[in-house]
Amino acid sequence: MNQPVVDTIRWTTADLELLPEDDGRRYEIIDGALHVTRAPHWGHQKICGRLGGALDSWSLDTGLGEASIAPGIIFADADNVIPDLVWASQERLADSLDDAGHLTAAPELVVEVLSPGEKNERRDRDLKLRLYSARGVREYWIISRPLQSIEVYRRSAGVLALNHTLLIGDQITSPMLSGFRYPVDRLFR
Repeated sequence: MNQPVVDTIRWTTADLELLPEDDGRRYEIIDGALHVTRAPHWGHQKICGRLGGALDSWSLDTGLGEASIAPGIIFADADNVIPDLVWASQERLADSLDDAGHLTAAPELVVEVLSPGEKNERRDRDLKLRLYSARGVREYWIISRPLQSIEVYRRSAGVLALNHTLLIGDQITSPMLSGFRYPVDRLFR
């Protein structure tokens, strides 16, 4: 006997408008699939704040761009994410902010701090890596609190590829952030 075909639900940006905003969860859509996560851990937010503050301070000094913690990025109706931290150049911001203040194009840098759990790691290391790569992000940093490390992915031959991993004792730098330096160990204190 034939089994009925069950259509997979494809979520859109409009569907997110129907979900609660104040329930302590993050709702993201990647390739039409809904991903729900709890509010991040204190340590997770501390890392975002420290690195975001350093990037923001550097940006104010140089005037080259802006950093933002947990901004919405609406790449398409079926790709709507909330990365932990982004940095975008002034030129990119001028061309990609919508009237609601959401990015509609890839920032140059996206940072994700891994949340515990296999599902969360798979989302950041696989689904988001592919999405950010396809959408033109130039660098993607994945921060692991338990390993006290940062995986740095850089665009190479049109895709994001692992360039190197930073550990305690290393400095965070980037060719696109001229003069920016931040000690890795400061993130995990």
